[in-house]
Amino acid sequence: MKNIYIIGTGLIGGSLALDLKKVLPDSVVYGIDKNESHLVEALEIGVIDQKATYKDLDKADLVILAIPVDVSVTELPKILDQVSDFSIVVDVGSTKQAICNAVADHPKRRNFLAMHPIAGTEFSGPRAAVLDLFQHKTNIVCEVEKTAFKLQEQAINVFNKIGMRMRYMNPESHDKHIAYVSHLSHISAFMLGKTVIEKEKNERDIFDMAGSGFESTVRLAKSSPEMWTPIFKQNKDNVVETLNDYIKNLTQFKTLIENDDFENVFKEMKDTNYIKQILNGIK
Repeated sequence: MKNIYIIGTGLIGGSLALDLKKVLPDSVVYGIDKNESHLVEALEIGVIDQKATYKDLDKADLVILAIPVDVSVTELPKILDQVSDFSIVVDVGSTKQAICNAVADHPKRRNFLAMHPIAGTEFSGPRAAVLDLFQHKTNIVCEVEKTAFKLQEQAINVFNKIGMRMRYMNPESHDKHIAYVSHLSHISAFMLGKTVIEKEKNERDIFDMAGSGFESTVRLAKSSPEMWTPIFKQNKDNVVETLNDYIKNLTQFKTLIENDDFENVFKEMKDTNYIKQILNGIK
């Protein structure tokens, strides 16, 4: 893959650019971004090699779409219109059903691979790009059977090279499961941050008393609202379901404390310690 085009030069797109430059040293990485300052910055710090536009996409071997999911739905058909029959286009969005539906009947559907690398940080923009961000991370691939075999093989081989492990599922299952393990985590962090800000009007108290536990829990509240609002909108039904389950558990835990039932408070936490075994197994 000689010509690689990154559409969206922020954290994920930029990190993929760095990793691809590492494993494909003879490639040229082009950047496309509606934010001109991001393009300039990405070029200055070496995340991309050259700037480009959609008109250049007919020369692409690989196109990576790394923009907010609501914009991806409208832009992906335009991108497929521009690429050659030998190009592979992938997206990296956190929701999959809407984008798969958007190109279900596109003449070049075979040139598209829907995927979601489970990696990231709370930062955004080209300077947030991290080399080796995707090492040992899971990459969810959806509807692989709808992508031309030779093209999907080329793309998957490249993403294996940068250290990702592949897992395959349908878009509906992806969106349901990711609502629990990712989307709910971000909502929890945002609302924890909101609660503390509202209660602790003296910011010095927050700064002085915040320990590592609070910092790690609320870390995701620094994430980009521009990215996460469209995700919650696209995955609304699954997000509401996860919130109902979460609120139910919070309410039950609150009731145990109100009733001085600390035996069951202990039991609830002890039972939940099992999450350590699950996460160790994943690692």
